[in-house]
Amino acid sequence: MNTININGSMIIGSSGKNITIANGRVIIDGKDVTPDSKGINITVHGNIDQLQVDACSKITVSGDAGSIKSQSGDIDIAGNVFGSVSTMSGDISCGDVGLRANTMSGDINRSNKLKAKDWF
Repeated sequence: MNTININGSMIIGSSGKNITIANGRVIIDGKDVTPDSKGINITVHGNIDQLQVDACSKITVSGDAGSIKSQSGDIDIAGNVFGSVSTMSGDISCGDVGLRANTMSGDINRSNKLKAKDWF
C-alpha cells in the first residue's frame, strides 16, 4: 500500500491509485480528503496509477506513475511515467516517459523515451 501525504498529513485507508484535485477538493480513490489550508503539496511514497490536479504547489512521487496531469505546480517523479506527464506552469523531473512529457512554462528533465512495448 502506498503512503500519501497532503501538506504533510498522512492519508490513511486509501490504496492511493487515483488522485484528483479539482475545484479546491482533493479526492483519493473516490474519498474527499481535502485539507484545510489553501496551498497543496502532494507526496506519494510508492507508485500511482493516475493523478489529476487543477492547482498545487508541488507533486512528488517516489515510485512510478501511470499518468500525471496538472495545470500548475512542479512535478518530481523518482521513477518512470508509463503514460504522459504534463503541467502548464511548472518544472517536470522524472525517469523514462512512455508517451509525452509537456510543460508550457518550465523545464523538463527526463531520460530517454520508453518503447510502447516496454509498458504494456
